Amino acid sequence: MFKKFFGFNKLLLLSSLGTLIFCFNSPQNDDEKMQTIMVSVSNTLSYLSYNAKPINDAYSQDVYKQYFEKLDPSKKYFLQSDMDEFAKYKTKLDDYLKTGDITFFKLTNDRYLQRLTDIEKMSQDIFAKPINLDEDEDIIMEPKLKKNPANQKEMYAEWKKFIKYNILQEMQTLNEKEESQKKKKDSAIAKKQKDTIKYEPLTLEQKKVKATGEIKDLVSSMFNRIKKRKRMDWFSSYMNSYTEVFDPHTNYFSPKDKEDFDANFSGKIIGIGAQISEKKGRLFIGPLVIGAPAWKSKQVSEGDEVLKVKSDPKKEAVNVVGMLVDEAVRLIRGAKGSEVTLTLRKKDGSVKEVKLIREEVEMEDTFAKSIVVNSPNGKKYGFIYLPSFNADFNDSKGRNASTDVKNEITKLKAQNVEGIILDLRNNGGGSLTEVVDIMGLFMNSGPVVQVRSQDGKIQVLKNKNNSPVWTGPLVLMQNELSASASEILTGAIQDYGRGVILGAPHSFGKGTVQTFVSLNRFLNTNDDYGDLKLTIQKFYRISGNSTQLEGVKSDVVMDDYFTYDEIGEKYDEHALPWDQIKSSDYKPLNTIDMAGIVKRSTERIKANKPYQLLVESAKWRQALGKEETVTLNQTKFFELMKKRKEELKKFESLTKYDNGLQFTQYQSEIERMKKDEAFSAKSKNWIKNLKRDLYLQEAMNVISEIK
Repeated sequence: MFKKFFGFNKLLLLSSLGTLIFCFNSPQNDDEKMQTIMVSVSNTLSYLSYNAKPINDAYSQDVYKQYFEKLDPSKKYFLQSDMDEFAKYKTKLDDYLKTGDITFFKLTNDRYLQRLTDIEKMSQDIFAKPINLDEDEDIIMEPKLKKNPANQKEMYAEWKKFIKYNILQEMQTLNEKEESQKKKKDSAIAKKQKDTIKYEPLTLEQKKVKATGEIKDLVSSMFNRIKKRKRMDWFSSYMNSYTEVFDPHTNYFSPKDKEDFDANFSGKIIGIGAQISEKKGRLFIGPLVIGAPAWKSKQVSEGDEVLKVKSDPKKEAVNVVGMLVDEAVRLIRGAKGSEVTLTLRKKDGSVKEVKLIREEVEMEDTFAKSIVVNSPNGKKYGFIYLPSFNADFNDSKGRNASTDVKNEITKLKAQNVEGIILDLRNNGGGSLTEVVDIMGLFMNSGPVVQVRSQDGKIQVLKNKNNSPVWTGPLVLMQNELSASASEILTGAIQDYGRGVILGAPHSFGKGTVQTFVSLNRFLNTNDDYGDLKLTIQKFYRISGNSTQLEGVKSDVVMDDYFTYDEIGEKYDEHALPWDQIKSSDYKPLNTIDMAGIVKRSTERIKANKPYQLLVESAKWRQALGKEETVTLNQTKFFELMKKRKEELKKFESLTKYDNGLQFTQYQSEIERMKKDEAFSAKSKNWIKNLKRDLYLQEAMNVISEIK
């Protein structure tokens, strides 16, 4: 019933379970199923949510606002008359949740699809007529300044602006490609290689025609994808308008959404090991995973078009032409050891059936990886990138973050590194137990985090390991997207003084704990009604401070691109408040001269011209993002683009920046690169990005000063 997610004590819920049993017979049609889900979600929220709030008219109005921010944030689909009609339901949504009434959902969903049909016809009419890009008009970019169209005429005008804007953007892309080709040709001429580069400039009208055709296809594909969404998919979004008003991390997961979440969290899927991509309504095979069934068959190649999928030998093949990618992927996935047959159109035009046996395929990008960094002074340090605190709750032998990090530390120690940098940038969190176990890799036993439940009881989670794997210098890197489990680890490391936290002024600010509650647990049914990811606890640092809203403040502060954007829990109006509790019993190590390290780092950062230029670039980009309107007159538009391009020249040196660090891969990886093209390309790109990393350069300076 309950997944151990961000840490959770099952006993907390036992006293409430008896009141949550609902009897519904299976099977049900979609309408009945939606009604059942609504009632079940309502009761589960009321009984088990940490932030239990009254489901009343005020709540209803918040849900109403949240729903339309999800459904039509740019005010492109509904007329003002629609919104006037919908407004009658503003205070009724709380009652609908309690009783399972789907009247409002069906009304808005049907109207949305009706307007979509209207808009599709409008778009076809817009593309069928000459599009004038010389008119003096603007498009509003800021959604908060937009109003719903008063009538069909206004809606037509707004979509015409939207199409014009995209055509101009596509024409600008063609301009940039042309300029790049010209530079290559001029370079070839200078080297007397006139025949190596073909350069055929297009006229402005030719660019317009080409761009218009491209945007016409993209708009058509967009409408097709929307129309193919199933009713239950729209309903999931509707339900999340109810749940996210409780707090941003309380969400309803349909069965297929939960399946995707589990796959990402565990880092593995059962399938054939091939990505599927969509282009103009057709599905194609993407990169193959080395060693997976598709690759081993030698019959599947990147670029093959997928025509049919036979998910089971006893079933008929399903035509997937025009199908949504996620639906086709679900046909391809299945039980381990089972058979799936693909009908493929090869690049030479031939059609071929390929039978494959599904296997467990690991998604390597979700796991920790490391590399040796060689500093200019000749010393070696270890760098570990941890994208998530992953764990496989369904398989005791599955991979988890703590074991992976331990293995990477062991490999780095074999290379005699003098310090380790753990990169948690963009790490959105994961399993709380993995945080505790990772803490045990760096220091002896002691409290790691405090967890408070709805009834006020506080539990201190402790690292019980007295044999840390790494006791040397340690730096943790973070940014504004480092959240939840990442913040627990950086907060504990900071409270103990075990290492230095380097990065953005503060992390994301998510200080809440979630668990998955299966709605089936409360229903007398064999059908799958999905899960509710529910906030049931708040966590606190061992110092007693919450990370909620405020996040963890870096010791060594370095602004980045996200610093100037509204990223973080504090920008969500439904986020839980910050508070604090008593400190737990712990003893800081006090072995790092933090004041000295921060002082010297601050001086280096001030003198670091590339870093100062990067910060200036971030501020410039933020200013662009705040522009409320953009011209749709092509002459003015291209002048604006030219001006921006001139301004961008100031920051061009950042794309060529080299931090001077050298990286050494493990011999096993070097050997793998010779056989695995995809791995080789990823590895080279990773090292290329590491060499351009200003923050890693300063992390190396800092770790060299830790005694």
